[in-house]
Amino acid sequence: MRQTIAIVNVIAWSGFWAFGYIALTSSDLSERQVVIAAILACVGFLTGILAYIKLSRASEDSGLENKKTLDAAMRERAQAQGGH
Repeated sequence: MRQTIAIVNVIAWSGFWAFGYIALTSSDLSERQVVIAAILACVGFLTGILAYIKLSRASEDSGLENKKTLDAAMRERAQAQGGH
């Protein structure tokens, strides 16, 4: 399952960069084509972010990466330092 999510992640980010580039740099396309490219770039962006988050959580759940949690004392100390 993680391999499928990783493949989706790569394809989504590739679509984001490709269609985003087309939407931003095209000079000979119609307005409709630019809007469609921008929409496809947004879809690639959102799909890429969601796939990345799922992949990150899956790696934490499988033990490949340490879970990023703070105990109450560390959280209080970090909040106290952030106020200064």
